[in-house]
Amino acid sequence: MAADTTVTRFAPSPTGRLHLGHAYSAWIAWSQAAADGGRFLLRIEDIDQGRCRPEFEDGIVEDLRWLGLTWETPVRRQSDHLEDYITALGRLRDRGLIYPCFCTRKDIAAEIAAAGHAPHGPDGPLYPGTCRALDPARAEDRMAAGEAYALRLKTDAGAAMAGPLAWVDLDQGEQIARPELFGDVVLARKDTPTSYHLSVTTDDHIQGVTCVTRGQDLFEATHIHRLLQALLGLDTPVYRHHGLLAGPDGKRLAKRDKAETIESLRAGGHSPANVWAMAGVSAEAMP
Repeated sequence: MAADTTVTRFAPSPTGRLHLGHAYSAWIAWSQAAADGGRFLLRIEDIDQGRCRPEFEDGIVEDLRWLGLTWETPVRRQSDHLEDYITALGRLRDRGLIYPCFCTRKDIAAEIAAAGHAPHGPDGPLYPGTCRALDPARAEDRMAAGEAYALRLKTDAGAAMAGPLAWVDLDQGEQIARPELFGDVVLARKDTPTSYHLSVTTDDHIQGVTCVTRGQDLFEATHIHRLLQALLGLDTPVYRHHGLLAGPDGKRLAKRDKAETIESLRAGGHSPANVWAMAGVSAEAMP
């Protein structure tokens, strides 16, 4: 296989059935690989074991096949590869870039309120760094005692180690990485050895993904992903952040808003061609 083969992936979480927005995102990744004579992968991002269900994973495969999409096997399931994320986290810890945080959401909100003003990032007010100054020995004692905690990245220290970074979006050009936008992000928790940020960058490297296609809502997260790639010595793919499909109310389609599913459209008598047309995919571009 040529070293410059395009490799893309569609990486849903099995927390519900797919909707039109998912179909469109899968098509973007599939069509990018098809146009370049490359490879299209399916990855199941099931690290949230409290919400992920085997029946939803089965439904993802069923819907994609019904739509005519094919992918390489085996499918990578994140819950089968937790050791990969634990290893990556350990490498960051060895460089002094990880610290335990015992703050609850309520604690963080109170700290921000007491400060009167807090810097904001893409996900809202930034974590104020309350636990960064904890004595390491005391922090270890609290973890050993069974307290709940999150493991946060010292983003500013990591950025200083990495130096200036950039990444390329195929539609928007070169981007200067600004991981400080997110502050000290959570990379793992007591009962979950990884986060989206850590697992996705690790997976993309291991699977040889060369072009990450995903929604525009994840554009800013790429700043953190570029930093993790640099700190962990991972490959840096190019990116294509596509637009998001919206419903009749103008709101983007989302599981939490009970967007109409591919399953329900199938049950309603729609053909794959009808569903692709509803997702904005022309007959000529269908799988």
